[in-house]
Amino acid sequence: MLVSETLRHDAFGGDLFVFRSKRADRIKILAWDGTGLVLYSKRLETGRFTWPAIQDGVITLSASQLSVLLDGLDWRKIAPRAVERPLRAG
Repeated sequence: MLVSETLRHDAFGGDLFVFRSKRADRIKILAWDGTGLVLYSKRLETGRFTWPAIQDGVITLSASQLSVLLDGLDWRKIAPRAVERPLRAG
């Protein structure tokens, strides 16, 4: 079983392992698709991936933040929208 001992995450449990190059213009993602490990790779022609601050060797992103990161956009500029609680159901 592929489990990162230092990060305490399980590749077979849905966790993604994301790596970037030193220049931050390339990114690789290791993921389990149910039949095997898949390696996704992307290189930006211009610009760099905006990488979040790393704490204890791990970063946590929401699915939307990861999507924006992979598009080469600055995910920090996309503020989550506040969802108002409905007054009543119906």
